[in-house]
Amino acid sequence: MSKLFPRMSRSRALQGAAAGFVVFGLLLWWLLPGEGPPGGAITFSTGSRGGVYEAYGKDLSNEFAKDMPSLKVDLETSDGSQDNVTRVATGQADFAIAAADAVESFAIEHPIEAARLRGVARLYDDYVQLIVPRDSDIATLADLKHKRVAIGPKTSGVRLIAERVLRAEGMDPATDIKPLPYGIKDVAQLGHTFDAFFWSGGLPTNGLKALAKTSSFKLVPIKADFVAKLHTQSAANRYYRPANIPESTYDGLDADAVPTIAVSNLLITREDLDPRLTEWLTRTVIRSRDDIGGKVHSAQLVDLRTAIYTSPLELHQGAQRYYRSVKP
Repeated sequence: MSKLFPRMSRSRALQGAAAGFVVFGLLLWWLLPGEGPPGGAITFSTGSRGGVYEAYGKDLSNEFAKDMPSLKVDLETSDGSQDNVTRVATGQADFAIAAADAVESFAIEHPIEAARLRGVARLYDDYVQLIVPRDSDIATLADLKHKRVAIGPKTSGVRLIAERVLRAEGMDPATDIKPLPYGIKDVAQLGHTFDAFFWSGGLPTNGLKALAKTSSFKLVPIKADFVAKLHTQSAANRYYRPANIPESTYDGLDADAVPTIAVSNLLITREDLDPRLTEWLTRTVIRSRDDIGGKVHSAQLVDLRTAIYTSPLELHQGAQRYYRSVKP
């Protein structure tokens, strides 16, 4: 009997070790989807030069390179949300950032193409920023009438929301103002080429931060009750909500927070993209939040708890896999 117990102990020890390796293997499989980092090549459409989309896209690309060194990422600038949605839906890009209102509008106008679109993550909110020179007599939306107003390039997200805001104010964007197709890269011309400038982007936007260092401007308020007016105009306007631009957003501005409109941004793709690639990419977006947030403030707002809410798009299969793997 005395010789039997050591043999049983060794046997049990081996069984325990084997069980431990199984558990360890399952844990690795759960933490690292697939057999290893996916490779290949993708096209990522960002946004206008000087905007948050471009800055965030560049930093995300660097993080993809760390997690998936064999993946080639081709970054492309664009006019913004409307342009990005079209590019992804038509196969010109594989991933892009776009505001929810632009996605909804595309789905209404192009339902067949929009059916291919899928969400990866809800990212952060865009804020409508209506800026004028400090000494301007423009203090309300109504004061924009007959003024030279930059409303963004034709296929930009800012153009979409600026035209809706003007119509809700009772103005025809084509005739009641002098509309100009300028974007964030042209903002330095404020006060010279145009009287007012619409921008929709994360806070703060680098282009406006740079302008604040050299020129004096102010933000025109868009009050909370105006959002309710937008909602009555169209179901496509349901993604707009009242918000405030914090007092510390731009150096030299008035101390008070400024009321405005916000809309959520989504990372989007198509249903035909590889699920394993999309799973890894989703993981990197969430994991890199703090690192990127130190450089692009808006990235700090990416949150695992809200990332799954990509309405009006359903989540891509690969994104679903990731969120299920980290569900408490």
